[in-house]
Amino acid sequence: MSITQHYLLDTYRAHQHGDPAPPEPGAHDWQVAREWRDHRQFRAVVAGRPARGRMRQALQRWLRPRTRSTC
Repeated sequence: MSITQHYLLDTYRAHQHGDPAPPEPGAHDWQVAREWRDHRQFRAVVAGRPARGRMRQALQRWLRPRTRSTC
């Protein structure tokens, strides 16, 4: 059974039982990929390897807050 057929069967069953339809296949793929990458980077930081990208930027913001100008 293909992913599309499985989705259509799940949608049909949800409709029969009055439940909300399941999410479409691939609807959250990008979010899952981002979370997986962030988790890998977090594990690297915990293991003592340097952070890169978004994780490094977040750590810099947290550890070194910007000073406000007094002008």
